[in-house]
Amino acid sequence: METPEQRIKVAVQKTGRLTDHSIDLLERCGLVLTKSKDQLICYGENMPIDLLLVRDDDIPALVGDDVCDLGIVGLNVVEEKRLSMEQNGSKGQFKQIFELEFGHCRLSIAAPDEARYEGHNSLEKTKIATSYVGLLTDFLTKNNIDAEPVYFSGAVEIAPKLGRADFICDLVSTGSTLKANGLSEVETLLQSEAVVIQTLAPLSDEKQALVDKILQRLAGVLRVHDSKYIMLHAPRSALADIRALLPGSEAPTVMPLEGNDDKVAIHAVCRENVFWETLENLKAAGASSLLVLPVEKMLA
Repeated sequence: METPEQRIKVAVQKTGRLTDHSIDLLERCGLVLTKSKDQLICYGENMPIDLLLVRDDDIPALVGDDVCDLGIVGLNVVEEKRLSMEQNGSKGQFKQIFELEFGHCRLSIAAPDEARYEGHNSLEKTKIATSYVGLLTDFLTKNNIDAEPVYFSGAVEIAPKLGRADFICDLVSTGSTLKANGLSEVETLLQSEAVVIQTLAPLSDEKQALVDKILQRLAGVLRVHDSKYIMLHAPRSALADIRALLPGSEAPTVMPLEGNDDKVAIHAVCRENVFWETLENLKAAGASSLLVLPVEKMLA
């Protein structure tokens, strides 16, 4: 019988923009989950893997302290925690594995619409409200800007209206919140997305093998993000033109058609979106019997 120490623990944001994407991604990797009564843990039914549903700010520390083996969290949180640890003379005991291609946003400085922004000089001797003091301080230091970061928890965008700051530094996704509060982006400090981090603590051979399996499956799911499998028939004479029209495709599979020496069947994985215009262009080039299918997963 396995012990709790033999199970892989993955820290995931409890509530927020990464939660559903993270759990869905792990389920697409074949993990069947059941939530605990307190809704704080998801137990893996078919694999010895459990999810701890926690605050995103706590995930780097949980992984760094070897409470969890893996974590899924925004790069903005990872970098803020790393800088905070460095400023306190310590080093984060976790490593970043790879990006997950969701949760895209950016950490930006924004100015009130009525302010006249003319580059870094406009930030001199000002106050900038943010909950990302580490990243903002790092930016100011690297650019030799004499400005004061002002820690502001929650609704950072209202700080200028309250007279607490001249600018703000906050996460931006669509920019609609900034616009609603009379603010405009003027500097981008960090492009962020969800990433996987892993503890630096040594794992047993069994646990490392399971971590490697999960990471391989994650890579397989991500590899076919927005990919489509295209099957079609085409004249041999049009083969070069057809290949050129297949979006984001590696060398397609070309097979002879039984009883028809002039035509071939072409199968290809296209790693870019396949639009109606793509199919219409393929048909105009001579393709027929076009079929487009989604791709769920793929191992290299």
